Amino acid sequence: MNRVPDSELTMIPGETLITDSPAAGRALAFAIARHTIHNIQPDLDVLIGGRPVYSTSPDSLIAAGQVVALEFQTIAAANNYWRP
Repeated sequence: MNRVPDSELTMIPGETLITDSPAAGRALAFAIARHTIHNIQPDLDVLIGGRPVYSTSPDSLIAAGQVVALEFQTIAAANNYWRP
């Protein structure tokens, strides 16, 4: 099996949801979403094999966007919405 490296199987990159800015929080949301998929399906050949299907499906792309939005919502709350 062509496996995702163990370093990519972390659940929370950097082990914290605290970020310096909303932009950094958004980047973290994307990273968490990618790591989640890697943890669910660590076989790179399966991931790459499915990409032509899900990368062109509007429903799949919307669902992926929703995952990132939910992660960002969680990160924003953890950062008290970056209020001073």
